[in-house]
Amino acid sequence: MSAKFPPLIAVIGSDGSGKSTVCEHLIDYVKTYGPAVRVHLGKQAGNVGRAASKLPLLGRSVGKAIESNTKKVKTTKSRLGLLPSVVIIAFVVRRLLRFRRMLAFRRQGFIVLTDRFPQAQIPGAYDGTVFPVNVDGNRIVQWLAEQERKAFQWMAGNKPDLVLKLNVSLKVACARKPDHRRSALEKKIVVTPLLTYEGAEIVDLDADRSIEEVLASAEKAIETFMAAQGYRYKRDEESAAVH
Repeated sequence: MSAKFPPLIAVIGSDGSGKSTVCEHLIDYVKTYGPAVRVHLGKQAGNVGRAASKLPLLGRSVGKAIESNTKKVKTTKSRLGLLPSVVIIAFVVRRLLRFRRMLAFRRQGFIVLTDRFPQAQIPGAYDGTVFPVNVDGNRIVQWLAEQERKAFQWMAGNKPDLVLKLNVSLKVACARKPDHRRSALEKKIVVTPLLTYEGAEIVDLDADRSIEEVLASAEKAIETFMAAQGYRYKRDEESAAVH
């Protein structure tokens, strides 16, 4: 942990690992150690597209364009055009703004719990860069790809103090996310154990277990970490004060 700022705790894992459920529960637990906020650091392309489609006049067209170009970037193996590249950068800028907001919370004295965390270790993997490593495009596309790499390197450099890694099997992930493509889930599940987050302290959790067991393990990991950083569980203090 930085001597200057409160802890930064990240929860990561494939779709179907229970990240959102775990984060929703843990933010209340983390607040027992002091002021805390929860921040989502994913791309959220689907959410943005749905929100844009509700706008008046051109909203539906904008929403469809975001969805179409996001899918194109994920599947194209040919020369990348300017519009898909601009869509990528738009999400990078949005993510940068949320990341800077997260850092501002830390400077203000908040413990931060993040749902997902940017990584620059494996290009193309989840929560990582989207542009191909050797992107084929014009000079503007090449420049935009370089800006994305720099942005992710900077974000990843602000590594978490603790990473709770939710490891889930493909069978369980598919059962929990039947609307997701099996191949896409498999790629994320394979990558998850490989991510090191710049050498951050990592606690591996078995996300195949019941949610009650996963939450108990996550709380225990945070309890151990916070105690090592000199933080005390406030409910213990309140109990001692009563007695």
